[in-house]
Amino acid sequence: MFGQLKQKLGKTREVFGKIEQLFRTGQPPEEILEELYELLILADCGVATTEKIMAGIKTKARKTGSSDLKTFLKEELITLLSRQPVRINESWPAVWMLVGVNGGGKTTSAAKLAHRYQSQGKKVMLAAADTFRAAAQEQLVLWGKKLNLPVIQGQSGADPASVVYDAIQSFKARNYDLLLVDTAGRLHTYTNLMAELEKIKKVISREIPGAPQEILLVLDSTIGQNAIVQAKEFNRFSGITGVFLSKLDGTARGGSVLAVVEELQLPVKFIGVGESETDLVEFSPESFVEALLL
Repeated sequence: MFGQLKQKLGKTREVFGKIEQLFRTGQPPEEILEELYELLILADCGVATTEKIMAGIKTKARKTGSSDLKTFLKEELITLLSRQPVRINESWPAVWMLVGVNGGGKTTSAAKLAHRYQSQGKKVMLAAADTFRAAAQEQLVLWGKKLNLPVIQGQSGADPASVVYDAIQSFKARNYDLLLVDTAGRLHTYTNLMAELEKIKKVISREIPGAPQEILLVLDSTIGQNAIVQAKEFNRFSGITGVFLSKLDGTARGGSVLAVVEELQLPVKFIGVGESETDLVEFSPESFVEALLL
């Protein structure tokens, strides 16, 4: 996983590579810290998160009298990312929901999760609960065919909760292990969207006690701090268990991972690092930081 991360996070590593170079300049610690602040902002860590990281580094330096700023930075990053425990609820049978704005990568993320658990021998089913965009259903059906997985879908414009209900009946009747529900994400109709998601969740929990075991918020990491704005809207929807950060391979804004964890108080559980169904990594704070700062 470390090797894959190092390779896939090339664009983000370009920014953090400048941090590596900074530590080798031999400048006084005060000057290094000043430039480090600017580089963390450039990596899209966000002002509040960057200031918290910098405060932690300065505290360590004062207490130890050491100028090993790189070690302090790595420790602060790992501590921040570990503050929300990364625990994935893998109790079977399970129903997982994927929520987030349209275009954020929900459908592809669902396919990656499906492939991950299918590869582990689990029987996986997909539910196309975005009934308002024909393209979303078509994309999920294509993934179903590629992965040889059943996809439950409804008529265009149908009640998403009714599609999920039908999917659950099939899921239970066929004794499957995991049902992944791909939902709509139309933020411009925010109130209706949240009511729709709550309705889907109620149907799931009524039909399968204890479900949904995971409600993953899919965020497009290429939009950086704007992903935080989107996430705060969705974070009002009750029950979100963690974040699936998509498209992390295509951005220099990898620092947004830190801002997501710090500002939303949610763990990042998975990251998408490519377009293939295999381009999925279970998030590890230590591996992520090591991949950025060797």
